[in-house]
Amino acid sequence: MSSKITIIGAGSVGATIAYKLSYEDFASEIVLIDINRDKVEGEVMDIKQGTCFRNPISIVAGEYKDAAGSDIVIITSGVARKPGQTRIELVKTNVNILKSITPEIVKAAPDAKYIIVSNPVDILTYVFTKISGLPENQVIGSGTLLDTARLRSGLSEHFNIAQKNIHAYVFGEHGDSSFVPWSGADISSVNIDDYCESMRERFPDFKELDKAAMEEYVHKSGGEVIAKKGATFYAVSIAVCQLCDTVLAASNSVATVSSMMHGEYGIEDVCLSVLTLVGPDGVQGKIPMRLTDEEVAKLQASANKLKSVIAELDI
Repeated sequence: MSSKITIIGAGSVGATIAYKLSYEDFASEIVLIDINRDKVEGEVMDIKQGTCFRNPISIVAGEYKDAAGSDIVIITSGVARKPGQTRIELVKTNVNILKSITPEIVKAAPDAKYIIVSNPVDILTYVFTKISGLPENQVIGSGTLLDTARLRSGLSEHFNIAQKNIHAYVFGEHGDSSFVPWSGADISSVNIDDYCESMRERFPDFKELDKAAMEEYVHKSGGEVIAKKGATFYAVSIAVCQLCDTVLAASNSVATVSSMMHGEYGIEDVCLSVLTLVGPDGVQGKIPMRLTDEEVAKLQASANKLKSVIAELDI
């Protein structure tokens, strides 16, 4: 299958996504765009020089017009928070960057599926949905895909079991108000509480699962990585490439991506992550996972937190 993927932003995340895509069979043409021409040309040269070990692939340092015909456009542009900068100041800066990018890229690639990765991803997904003029199904925020990956990594280590056997998700914003709906978490179709009971009976030294500590791990592990190495980009890049594969697949999959809410769980006019059907036609709707009243309240609180930020923006 031949597919064209354009990436806006050649920072650590954008360049790593391009590198990872350069070895995926579903990508045959990659365009990397950045305001820093030397940076983007250097990244493309470095990536291209390693592709002699795979089937031929086109990788170019391009401009917006070169995105024409893209199947997917990935937006990673934005700045990191500076010392002393408030969250709302950061949001306004990145919203302005997105507002400058949107008309140019949408004009070049109006039929592409757009994956928003820049942070704060839920706010920027909302803004892009509102200003792009594109059908909502074409707009997908990476949302809590990374948070969910972190959760499954943590659970895999705790239970010493393969991540592919774990079905647990993170809902809400990609941020501190996210939460794990434990009522729907399972290991190979066995509710996680029942699984713990089974392990407790089988192994006397079984370590109990501290759900609060696991959620804390999900919330804090990104900051810990940043503190240790300066930035996070490997895990999020792998998650985004997996999402590209999902969008280019022959059938739909379920993922926790950020998209516009239309009354689900009593939430309207905000983008956040719940179980969502995603595939070759983009976002196909939400999957109504049964939540407890407490979990619904947490999701609504996360939505309200995002809305309070949106209310301060000039969109």
